[in-house]
Amino acid sequence: MAEERVQRRLAAILVADVVAYSRLMEKDEAGTLERLKALRADLIDPQIAADGGRIVKTMGDGLLVEFPSAVDAVRNALDIQAVMARRNADLAEDHRMEFRVGINLGDVIIEGDDIHGDGVNVAARLEGLCEPGGVYVSGSVFDQVAGKLDAWFDDLGEQTVKNLARPVRVFRAQIKSEAAADPNPVAKALPLPDKPSIAVLPFENMSGDPEQEFFADGMAEDIITGLSRYRSLFVIARHSTFAYKGQSPDLRDVSRDLGVKYVLEGSIRKAGSRIRVTAQLIDGTTGSHIWAERYDRELDDIFTLQDEITETIVAAIGPEIDQVERERAQRLAPDSLDAWESYQRGLWYLYRFNREDNAESQRLFRLANAHSPNFSPAQSGLTHALYYSFMHGYAEDRSAALGEAFETGRKAVASDERDADAHFALGRILNLKRELDASIAEFEVAVAYNPSFAHSHHGLGTALLFAGEWDRAIESFDRATRLSPHDPLLWIFRTGKALTLLTARRLDKAEESARQAVRQPTAAFTAYFILAATLGQLGKDEEARKVMADVLRMKPDISADYVAQILPFRNSADLEYLIEGLHKAGMPH
Repeated sequence: MAEERVQRRLAAILVADVVAYSRLMEKDEAGTLERLKALRADLIDPQIAADGGRIVKTMGDGLLVEFPSAVDAVRNALDIQAVMARRNADLAEDHRMEFRVGINLGDVIIEGDDIHGDGVNVAARLEGLCEPGGVYVSGSVFDQVAGKLDAWFDDLGEQTVKNLARPVRVFRAQIKSEAAADPNPVAKALPLPDKPSIAVLPFENMSGDPEQEFFADGMAEDIITGLSRYRSLFVIARHSTFAYKGQSPDLRDVSRDLGVKYVLEGSIRKAGSRIRVTAQLIDGTTGSHIWAERYDRELDDIFTLQDEITETIVAAIGPEIDQVERERAQRLAPDSLDAWESYQRGLWYLYRFNREDNAESQRLFRLANAHSPNFSPAQSGLTHALYYSFMHGYAEDRSAALGEAFETGRKAVASDERDADAHFALGRILNLKRELDASIAEFEVAVAYNPSFAHSHHGLGTALLFAGEWDRAIESFDRATRLSPHDPLLWIFRTGKALTLLTARRLDKAEESARQAVRQPTAAFTAYFILAATLGQLGKDEEARKVMADVLRMKPDISADYVAQILPFRNSADLEYLIEGLHKAGMPH
């Protein structure tokens, strides 16, 4: 009996999924599902049908779609992404939905209504490489659609992707009318620097009051100055960006003309005694929105107001860019990473807080240092990873880990004396070495070099806590929280403040801050044991024991000796008070 013949056909395959879907679901599961359902019903499904596509299957936040024509598939993707960009422009960040789309033309295997095979796999890999709001197509698709659509294609070269033996030629597709009038914009583009780059455009004065022009200009100038303190950013100087004053340029043109990846634009509007400032951060290579915020304030003191809003914007932009860079690095092939990309991928693993990911972060930071021996961020990153390996007990030899961390911290500072994160990293290690005065001095240098760097203030608060300067410590933790209220490591700020309040015997406020810490989704066991100790000292025995049970699940070997090693109190009575609370909560003796 002859074997059954496998059915195949040539098809254009489109794979799409929602960017950061897990984060959106975590914040608002019901609302996210409802918005996705409405988008499918109102826009996506009807447009796919109109362009001759067939939805093969859905995968939670993703779609697999088959088109008989590559031209129809690319047209469909570009049209939908254009509509999504317009819709998202008017929405708050936590209500925006952005899609990544990959399209391939290839042979597929047919099984009933389903399809699979390399033709599908390539489309899925392209979607994984794609930037938010973008459309990436394979070389086979480009060959079919070039000259047949009102679009231009940016050649991204050959990309090595997971589980495929041969590299894939990748093109970024964009609508000409929304991208650039120049049919060959890439030829004129300045090369991007080897670290994240940003241009701050003059803020638009929309108040109709010429006297507010100085406020708008001062806002942009101060933001440029503030961002320049971030040594990990390449910031375009004022004279270059202010050439766009009075214009409304396409931000993709700005990105290409100035050779930057990110563009910040904003506006001010005055009405009576109130002023509204808006700002938005754009990925200039794709036009997609990364971050946006609006500030409504009373015009009591114009200069104080300008300083406040500037500081808030500057503090928010750094973490947003870092997050985009980490996600981009995660999508790259491992053997294609340079020093910066290895560093960013290392950060992604660092903040997952488990033994295996900490080891991977150390490997990546060492790889970045091998690529570039004087690259201060990678040295700081390795210092942070070794710090957490000591704090969380991942290191086999904790004394050796601390010694290496001290050396890498010193190298980071020597490589770039003005890098606030390098001083922050070294300050942490001096803290663990119980050199509290030196630690405080190092954190103060970090704060001086970059007053908008929230983690410098957190580090200073930690050192002041252990030195017994509680009021100053609380001020530093509050400052860190104010600068970065949505920080992925907000739980650390809250935990530091809770421990300070506990040590100062302000138990009700300590409980409040500790509860805020453990409510953060990324909170580690340290937040929980501070809550357990606080509840123990408050006499809330039943709940204290429940929280301690959670601590023991996360850290079964926790002990008084371990706590004494990671919390270098100058006053032994403060340490004893904490350990007493932990024993009351049920920590084993």
